[in-house]
Amino acid sequence: MAKPPPHLIELTPQQRRERVLGAGLPEFRAAQLTRHWFALHDDPGQWTDIPADQRAVLAEALLPELLSEVREVTTDEGMTRKTLWRLHDGVMVESVLMAYPDRVTVCISTQAGCAMDCPFCATGQGGLQRNLSTAEIVAQVRAAAITARDGAVGGRPRRLSNVVLMGMGEPLANAAAVFPALRLLIDPVPHGLGLSARKVTVSTVGVVPRMIALADLGLPVTLAVSLHAPDDELRSTLVPLNRRYPVGEVLAAAWQYAARTGRRVSIEYALIGGVNDQAERAEHLAGLLAGRSAHVNLIPLNTTAGSVWRASPVRVQQRFCEVLRTRGIPVTVRDTRGAGIDGACGQLAGQRAPRGSGERALAGQRRADDEGVNVVGALVGEH
Repeated sequence: MAKPPPHLIELTPQQRRERVLGAGLPEFRAAQLTRHWFALHDDPGQWTDIPADQRAVLAEALLPELLSEVREVTTDEGMTRKTLWRLHDGVMVESVLMAYPDRVTVCISTQAGCAMDCPFCATGQGGLQRNLSTAEIVAQVRAAAITARDGAVGGRPRRLSNVVLMGMGEPLANAAAVFPALRLLIDPVPHGLGLSARKVTVSTVGVVPRMIALADLGLPVTLAVSLHAPDDELRSTLVPLNRRYPVGEVLAAAWQYAARTGRRVSIEYALIGGVNDQAERAEHLAGLLAGRSAHVNLIPLNTTAGSVWRASPVRVQQRFCEVLRTRGIPVTVRDTRGAGIDGACGQLAGQRAPRGSGERALAGQRRADDEGVNVVGALVGEH
């Protein structure tokens, strides 16, 4: 797969200067252009410190097109906007921008597709096409910041405040691009987008070595662990990576992250009717989290194409919450924004996931039931 063309944010300052000199312009123009890019000056007419006849030359040298908008759809009275992007090689990814009364959040993709093979997830069912580059990751956030600034989500100009790496892909499977992207999101202008580290969330199904490496970065971002089951037997059928990194190892790495960064870990738990929503599993989960710096984020399962699985009934969700709260575990139920436009957790696909995976999983469930085993043949992944 051809690499994306070099973009200024993936070049060192010296490399930027060399490219500008190679285009026949003074090398200091590189720093000027970098400042404009991170300051969200998307219109070359705003580059007033650069001569008009040099702007196109600079853009050609340092600003190749990273994302081309294919389609936008909105829901929630314009408060949620999903964008389908075409990358330089024709690969498609999606991001979702959501406006709330107190914040504006963008959910971005870090891979085109996903190799984690979690069958309930539309992204996972499509397989992995390729990793995104650092520039492609950061460009999604910059595009969202411009959209929010221009009042195109929520009906009035807003500042992008939160970024969640919870879109297509497993972020920690693409750490080589994700880790530099995190710094570029957090560093102040003109070296980055100037977002608060505490408002950036990195999700993972439990790539333990990379969780530890993330802690070593020293960036106080929020770590979100997609757990989905408290026991290895069930979780290994829901999150195949659990066979390599079981629950105990994943949580040990999470607690190490919390200790190193001082940040509370978010435990993501998709509630699937009749699968992982039993009161006894809530009790088990509470036991694992007791005394730890963690918060449980319950996610009613979002339906994906071809899936036979459904969210837990509201009364079951409430019971699960009550068990955790009674045991002193902080818990909330995630707002399922964007479900009507396939923009909620588990629904991003870029290109439609193949049908039939839900039926295969159901057949596995039936075989397990026939053998007297109370597990699911296949089901939940990350998002």
